Amino acid sequence: MPESADPSKAANPRLRAVLGHEFFAPYQWKRRIALWSGAILVALAAILFAKASDWAYALFQKILAHGIWIPLLLTPVVFALLSWVTDGKLRASRGSGIPQVIATIHIDDEGFRSRMLALPIAASKMVLTLLALMAGASIGREGPTVHVGAGLMYWLGRRFGFDDSKALSRFILAGGAAGIAAAFNTPLAGVVFAIEELAGTFEHRFSGLLLTSVFVGGVVSLGIVGNYAYFGTVQASLPLGHAWLAVLECGIGCGLAGGLFARLILLSRSGPLAAIGRLRERHPVWFAGACGLALALIGVLSHDAVYGTGYAQARAFVQEASTTPGHSFGFAKLLANVVSYWAGIPGGIFSPALAVGAGLGHNIALLLPHAPEAAVVLLGMSAYLSGVTGAPLTSAVIAMELTNNQEMVIPIMAACLLARAAASIFCPTPVYRDFAERMIQDYERQQVKPAQAEDIGPTSTYGEPAAPVPITPTDESKP
Repeated sequence: MPESADPSKAANPRLRAVLGHEFFAPYQWKRRIALWSGAILVALAAILFAKASDWAYALFQKILAHGIWIPLLLTPVVFALLSWVTDGKLRASRGSGIPQVIATIHIDDEGFRSRMLALPIAASKMVLTLLALMAGASIGREGPTVHVGAGLMYWLGRRFGFDDSKALSRFILAGGAAGIAAAFNTPLAGVVFAIEELAGTFEHRFSGLLLTSVFVGGVVSLGIVGNYAYFGTVQASLPLGHAWLAVLECGIGCGLAGGLFARLILLSRSGPLAAIGRLRERHPVWFAGACGLALALIGVLSHDAVYGTGYAQARAFVQEASTTPGHSFGFAKLLANVVSYWAGIPGGIFSPALAVGAGLGHNIALLLPHAPEAAVVLLGMSAYLSGVTGAPLTSAVIAMELTNNQEMVIPIMAACLLARAAASIFCPTPVYRDFAERMIQDYERQQVKPAQAEDIGPTSTYGEPAAPVPITPTDESKP
């Protein structure tokens, strides 16, 4: 009957309206599948990289067991080799990789992105970082993992047919977030890091896909390596009272130290640091070898404590182990991080920064006998990282997730905010953002005068201008 047919006819438009919703759109599902597949790929690469990094540093320790003098020969040669290998097409593999990712998010030029994120760059980033760890370099794998994750996600987005620059920017952002989340097994830190450090803003439309991408990568990491805290569970709290002096001392002291470190690796346009930058540009290979020799000498003086990521030393401090590296570890590790980064070799600063902060926190704890030592070390670790990166929220979340500690949320956040303010005395612009803005400035100069690209001036070890002129960030390069 016609009457019975009416309901079905009326229902069809509703069904078509539901099926026509954006959620069911083929384009949206294509993007979701690409992002989720990419997150799985990034997580697998991060796990493989982590295992290989542990193996590489274990090999160095075996070599070191045959004589503490071996790094005096091995480290300078490997540093010089890495500088020579990365002087051409692999130049983008130098440094931590996070500034490269930030720059590619804000520059939508396909040629620039290909130079920074191509698969050969990602592969060489992993291999050369492992080689540096085999030589005892004081570097981390987390920054390189962000670079590799962004490169893999960018490549996958292109393979799925996404050519729009804004869409690819979101793939790069998701890859970097998944990379930091898988590197530390800290999903929440991955999301916060993407918003605070990589993008510098919160994209409401993309937040859901970003969250699900990091979630998918986290599930893969959880399934393979298990649910673990990077430094183990730390049962520490900071009672109200005199113990809260630790927040003030760690925030200001470690923040100043972190800002000083950032200023040292950024180098200046004048003074002794500028002279060091010019020397590095004239003789990059020899300079890298000299940095390797300096690292080996620091290693001898510190009884081999400053090599590698510093994970074991930081864990010993935060877990209040019976044997720790000593009171001078924080300062020695800071110097080791500086000369390793100056060398221009592939490698990050996240893990080494956590180790320095743990050492400095241990020193501050000696001045506060009534405060729990583990709590002060945790404050020092997070505050120094905040001072170095200029990202207090990311630093606080990472510190809490790495130690599975929620009891110190307020003290850690307070220390990180204080540290960021103190660090701005030496380094007003966050270090990754500063490097990225130099890359953006260099790119813009080449666009303005393409015929004179050869005469732009000397470029630094990481592809940024050696003596940058301060710029006012555009909409694309705003922090």
